[in-house]
Amino acid sequence: MAADFTRIFSDIHYGDRASRVHSLAQLRPLLEGPAALILNGDTLETRPGSDARFAADMLAEVTDFFPRHVAGVTYITGNHDADLTSHHALDLAGGEIFVTHGDIIFDDIVPWSRDAPLIRERLAAEFAGLTPTQRADLPTRLAAFRRVAISIPQRHHSERNPLKYAFHFVNDALWPPNKVLQIFDAWQTMPGRAAALLRQHRPEAKFISIGHTHRPGVWRQPDGVVVINTGSFCRPFGGCVVDLAPGRLVVRRIVSRGGEFHAGPALAEFALAAA
Repeated sequence: MAADFTRIFSDIHYGDRASRVHSLAQLRPLLEGPAALILNGDTLETRPGSDARFAADMLAEVTDFFPRHVAGVTYITGNHDADLTSHHALDLAGGEIFVTHGDIIFDDIVPWSRDAPLIRERLAAEFAGLTPTQRADLPTRLAAFRRVAISIPQRHHSERNPLKYAFHFVNDALWPPNKVLQIFDAWQTMPGRAAALLRQHRPEAKFISIGHTHRPGVWRQPDGVVVINTGSFCRPFGGCVVDLAPGRLVVRRIVSRGGEFHAGPALAEFALAAA
């Protein structure tokens, strides 16, 4: 790919023990080549937690590391780092590609979370004073989702003790018993929900790139819309990068070699109208 390409990936979850990225240096191979980098949400954890100093150290490390390796870095917010930046979405390639973290496709941000009822309650309060037109406005909705997301405290994410982390992780991930079904439902409905978001708010776009659900893949819809999920740096599925060059979009699997992460073989490739 030409040297002037842009690379997109998401869901590093740096600082969370569930992430396979224990040092940002593991990401250096992914930063060799692109002229611009877009980190599409959940780069790290900025929600209220029990260790403010640790969170501040992680933030300082992230904001120092990436600009030293790629000239142009854009951070997009996710539900775990909702106050990281003012960018909640991007339009690329002349409007042909829409990029956002993806939690907005669900009415409760994380339907599989134990916090989903609280999230629904707080989102309802956010939208209660708005007109129908305002509720349907994408920037307004994104801003409301971000205000609610940052108000939800961390659970196991803030635990530094490895044994306590493991206990709380299993408890948060597997309880109540219907949580697994909720996760599978989110995976199954994600492509259709993402495509519907694109048709409603970016009808001229053909591609939507999201993360959030940690299930990477490419889904071609019957009407030509292409949904790309870049997955995450957490087990079990891993992630992908999206590489954008003039006239070309390539989705590549992220592979691990020697503890570092590299852009692997292409999973899908598409021509872009704008050259």
